[in-house]
Amino acid sequence: MTVLSIIRDCLDALLHPSARYDALTRARHRAFMAPRLLGSLAAFAAFPVYLAMRGAPSAIEVAAFAWLIAPIMLSWFLSRTGRYEGAHVLSSLALAGLIMAVAMTTGGIESFAAVWLVVVPLEAALSASRRVAAFASLLALSCAAMLILIGQLGWLPLDELGAAERGVLMAFGVASATLYAAGLAFGAESLARTSVALLSREEERYRLLARNMSDVISRHQRNGAVQFISPAVEAMLGTSVTQLHGHGLFDRVHVADRPAYLTALSDAARGDVRSVEFRLRREPVGSERGQVNYQVDFIWVEMRCRPLDQDLGRDAMREADVVAVMRDVTDRKLSEQALDQARSAAEAADAAKTRFLATMSHELRTPLNAIIGFSEMMAQEQTLMLGAAQRKEYAQLINDSGQHLLSVVNGILDMSKMESGNFEIASEPFAPRASLMHCCNLLALKARENGIDLVTDAPQDLPVMTGDPRAFKQIVLNLVANAIKFTERGGQVSVTAAVTGSQLTLRISDTGVGIAPDDLKRIGAPFFQAGKTYQRRHEGTGLGLSIVKSLVALHLGELTVQSRLGEGTVVTVKLPLIYTPPQAKPADRMPAESKIATLTPVLRQEPLEQLHDQPAAVKKSA
Repeated sequence: MTVLSIIRDCLDALLHPSARYDALTRARHRAFMAPRLLGSLAAFAAFPVYLAMRGAPSAIEVAAFAWLIAPIMLSWFLSRTGRYEGAHVLSSLALAGLIMAVAMTTGGIESFAAVWLVVVPLEAALSASRRVAAFASLLALSCAAMLILIGQLGWLPLDELGAAERGVLMAFGVASATLYAAGLAFGAESLARTSVALLSREEERYRLLARNMSDVISRHQRNGAVQFISPAVEAMLGTSVTQLHGHGLFDRVHVADRPAYLTALSDAARGDVRSVEFRLRREPVGSERGQVNYQVDFIWVEMRCRPLDQDLGRDAMREADVVAVMRDVTDRKLSEQALDQARSAAEAADAAKTRFLATMSHELRTPLNAIIGFSEMMAQEQTLMLGAAQRKEYAQLINDSGQHLLSVVNGILDMSKMESGNFEIASEPFAPRASLMHCCNLLALKARENGIDLVTDAPQDLPVMTGDPRAFKQIVLNLVANAIKFTERGGQVSVTAAVTGSQLTLRISDTGVGIAPDDLKRIGAPFFQAGKTYQRRHEGTGLGLSIVKSLVALHLGELTVQSRLGEGTVVTVKLPLIYTPPQAKPADRMPAESKIATLTPVLRQEPLEQLHDQPAAVKKSA
């Protein structure tokens, strides 16, 4: 262990507790006490040598040497109180008093001790306090003025020293003052080096935090202008830090979120802690502004901001800067949106379950009641004395009810096959005109019974097309039957067919009741029927148009519905003349929009909460 280490340990043991845990404060206290303690000890050690050379000292000389105990007292004061500036003020007073005492007995302003007045403000400069340095400077100037004034008034004692002795003392004064000033200079340099090292260490520490924290730290003015922002923002927004200074960050805030952003900063500048969520524009990776495929990308950010100095009063904080911490919360916002959508879907599923149960209860109970009722009557024909005509009528009613019940079950099974991807298209060449005319002829009687004019326009030269003829007939039967069902007596239903390019276009139009705009958006979804469930004027499960939509999708065709309430409906179907089955797995054969998620839970006895609230406006025709 070196001597310097021993001295440093001894000095550290004398430090006030408030200075032991701060490196810069510890260095300043050590620099204050070390020269004073060592100087006083050296002076006391030299006092016997001075006596041997000088002889009996005078009263002034004894007082001067006794004054050297003042630095030891100052060190004790700093060690006990920790008041660094107060110790420097007392040190300046003690040094100025010693200089005045010596100078007044050795020639006043011309004394060798007067040169030490220059050291007084230099020593006070180590306090790093303007007030202490100013006080020491005024004190030195006042002492010099007092020495000049006393000399002019003739109050100085007679100078008995010769020129040689006066020159020796002057040389001693200048040399000692220079050495002391050099010690002060080295002390100041040591403090400066320590301060720079500590500052560099702190900067490195904060730089490490700023570069490796995922959260972005920024400093703002009250108007939102950025004064500082950490490098983590480059990874968050894909842009450089310099582009975000000033109002660069504000320009990236979504227009709709800018009021909330500025309000949070303004409230924080007034002393409140605020938290706000807003959207920031992020530079897309691999794209440049000006390109055709350039897309604006926004992320969600949560910002917590507070005033830079919360210890200030309310009045002082009116113009205070704001420090903010931002983090990317896009994933959380997406999760919240997904939860909201799931909640909406669950509510829709609950409503769909109620609608489905109401619809199926009506569609199943009505034919089953007829079957059970008329079969019981036929079982008691002897008691009721039924005739042959009545038995035939009852049997026909039972058959009609059974056929209706079978159509409901078939419709559900067909939709189940389509949803699961097990509905196979049996593609073969067929004549679409013949199939179209056959379907219209089957429904012509029903149209006449309802007082509706059914008009069919199919050119004789319609080409042969490749597809599933059974599915084609089912499409036509469902659409024409729905048009007849929802057209009032005296109305008209038109069925036209034409070839457009490589597609066959079927258009079924009616002058019926039409569909409301809100219901039109949901047409084609299973079990949806326009109007309220308990106010339906027409029976049906709501599967007809859903089956049509799925069959058209399986044929890679298009279906569009146009309607106005009270004016009628036009359904357009476009089918390719040559059907080419896609090369895909069976479960993926249907497009996503044609996969109905409501049927599988019903047929597999899974919870009905999985149903969507999207039924259809028409049912499959028997």
